[in-house]
This record gives sequence, C-alpha cells and structure tokens, in this order.
Amino acid sequence: MASEGGATGYIVHHLTPLTVGEGFWTLHLDTLFFSALLGGLFIWFFKSQADKATAGVPNLTQNVAEMLVEFVDGQVKDTFHGRSELIAPLGLTIFCWVFLWNFMDLIPVDLLPLIASLMGMEYLRVVPSTDLNGTFALSLSVFFLIIFYSFKVKGVFGFAKELTCTPFGPWMMPFNLLLKVVEEIAKPISLGLRLFGNLYAGELIFILIALLPPLIQPLLSFPWAVFHILIITLQAFIFMVLTIVYMSMAHEDH
Repeated sequence: MASEGGATGYIVHHLTPLTVGEGFWTLHLDTLFFSALLGGLFIWFFKSQADKATAGVPNLTQNVAEMLVEFVDGQVKDTFHGRSELIAPLGLTIFCWVFLWNFMDLIPVDLLPLIASLMGMEYLRVVPSTDLNGTFALSLSVFFLIIFYSFKVKGVFGFAKELTCTPFGPWMMPFNLLLKVVEEIAKPISLGLRLFGNLYAGELIFILIALLPPLIQPLLSFPWAVFHILIITLQAFIFMVLTIVYMSMAHEDH
C-alpha cells in the first residue's frame, strides 16, 4: 500500500478517518468502533477475572488484573484525599482504556486498513488516541465530572467563592475569575492535546518507517515499537494521574 499515490498520499490515507455525516455532525466511525470494542474488552476481562477469582494460587490473568487494581488503588490513595467510591474505578477505567487505545498503535499500519479495504471501506484509522475527537471526548468527560463534583462537594456558593476569591482575595475578584476560568478550561485542553500529540507523532513515525525499503523496515520498526511501549504506558498513566489530581481538587472543601 505504500506505493499507492506516493508518500504523501500514503500518509494522508492512513491518517484519514472513516466518517459519515457533514460539518459538526460528522462521526468518525472507526474511532467509535474501536473505542467501543476496546471498552468492551476491558469490561469483559475484569468481569471474567472477578467471576473466576480464587483465594488460592492465582493464574496469570488474575495476577495481571490484581496488579492493575492494586497499582491504581495505590495511586488513588497517594493522590486523592477525599472520600469517593468513584475515583478508583474511574482511574482504573481510564488507565486501561487509554492504554488499549494506544496499544493499537503497535499493530502493523497496513494490516487492518488492508482488511477494511477488502471489505469496501476506503479509510480506516485504528488508533482512537490519534483522533482529536476521541481524546477530547474523554478529557471533556473528565472535565464535566470535575465541575459536577465541585458543585456537589462545595455547593454553589462555595464553588463560586473559589472561582472569584482565590488566589488573591475578594478585592481582586475579576482577575481571580479570569485566572480560574483559564485554569479550568486548560484542564481538558491539556489532557486531550497531550495524549493526541504523543500518539499522533508515534503513529506518524510508524507510517514513515513503512515507506522505507522492506529490508530496512525491521531495523527501525522493532526498536521504535519497544520504545513506543513505554510511551503508550506513560501516556495512559499521565492521563489517569491527572484525572485523579483534578478530581481531588474538586473534592477539596475549604
């Protein structure tokens, strides 16, 4: 597929999503499909391990599930200082879901698009985190939770007081409000753009490697894939930790 339409056409083809609709109502079907598929895989894995959990010697998959739960639980205990039954499941879901999104980047770039082309689909972008719509949808979901719990824990008056009276006191109310609005808006923007930018760059490098002669590709693709494992894990971890930190700030009642 690398020879079709030249290098530029090849890159554009792989970075073009499968869409339906026009304008604001355009849906990226590949992002929606793979997100739902990977979310279902996450739910099935942990549900199956919970059903088969034993107090005896655990098998490999139970070990993996328990390690993930304990890892996320440790991060929540170290970072979150409020009381909520939502934070640990939310952190686990975000870490595993984002990791699975990112893991799709390790699948050979031509494999799934080739299968899709045989099924009559012209475009297919298989990594949801390389789609700005996907990363912003997740970050906006976190943002809405932050706003919801800020109102729930602090109350309307308490949250309004925090927006207008910190950090410089009530005499600087307009300036305080401006700073707090910028701070709150920056949370979903930074979450979404950080994940998108890192994975988009990683995917682009894989595509560029695929344009090289076949004898050279393994020499570059394998080392980059090994290094990329660290990147996809780190990005999932950062998204999870920042979510926990932001939710902790929303639960602080002054």
